[in-house]
Amino acid sequence: MKIIISLAMAIALILSVGCTATDIGTVGGGVAGGYAGSALTGGSTIGTIGGVLGGAYIGNRVGNSIDNSR
Repeated sequence: MKIIISLAMAIALILSVGCTATDIGTVGGGVAGGYAGSALTGGSTIGTIGGVLGGAYIGNRVGNSIDNSR
């Protein structure tokens, strides 16, 4: 539940500033990746950071693809 609330808050903040899909994808991917990395590694700091970086990268690529298709 915390991940859904965090992700919703991050997206709401980004949308209120008028960011691109790349920005939204980066932040959303980072939040989701951090949560997944933490869950998969039992809360280790390295796992969380790795999840944030991986999720942000993937989210950035997906968002960039969406921006380029518009």
